Amino acid sequence: MSIAQLEQRQLILFDLDGTLVDSAHDLYRAMNMSLNIMQLPSVTEEQVRVWIGKGSSLFCESVLRHLVGEVMPAQHQELLSTFLEIYNADPCIDTVPFPGILEFLAWAKAEGKTLICVTNKPERPACSILDALEMSQYFTDTIGGDRFAERKPHPRQLLHCVEHYQVAKEQVLLIGDSCNDIEAARRAGIDCIVVSYGYNHGEDIADSQPQQIVSDLRDLLN
Repeated sequence: MSIAQLEQRQLILFDLDGTLVDSAHDLYRAMNMSLNIMQLPSVTEEQVRVWIGKGSSLFCESVLRHLVGEVMPAQHQELLSTFLEIYNADPCIDTVPFPGILEFLAWAKAEGKTLICVTNKPERPACSILDALEMSQYFTDTIGGDRFAERKPHPRQLLHCVEHYQVAKEQVLLIGDSCNDIEAARRAGIDCIVVSYGYNHGEDIADSQPQQIVSDLRDLLN
């Protein structure tokens, strides 16, 4: 049985990176530009795909741990601020929606669902990406990792949506790609399905025991 049960959902929450869009190449580009400025060696796109998905600060931490062996606060702060400045200036050069995403969003919008993007990425670049890809039209709100003090896997962003839109938890579905999404949904008490193609820190998403895995959101519409 499909966990999605789309007919009973009024509020559908979506993760951004690795779920709606493939943004790894732009993150890889901005990180290597930042490392170059700091006269540090570059990293590969394959490594970046493993490190992203838990927010910019942890991304920078993973890079430094790999390159330097330790994370010193001053160097971490320098890399983070440099990276955010470069990335936020141009977050959508090679970023594209994953296959099936636009069709699913159009269907959900036409069905009168309320769609919210819930991401650990700061709101400014998240909104820039959705604007650039003409996806903003589908979303009522984009809640970034900088709106509240807590972010996924903390359930704060998800619980805010339940309260703000005054829906029962049975009417809410989260669609994500990582253990962060699964954990946040579990703690919030809402259903969650994950896509098989996303970024899950180099681990098999099945190991996180999600309620359901789909390879293409269009499969939920049949």
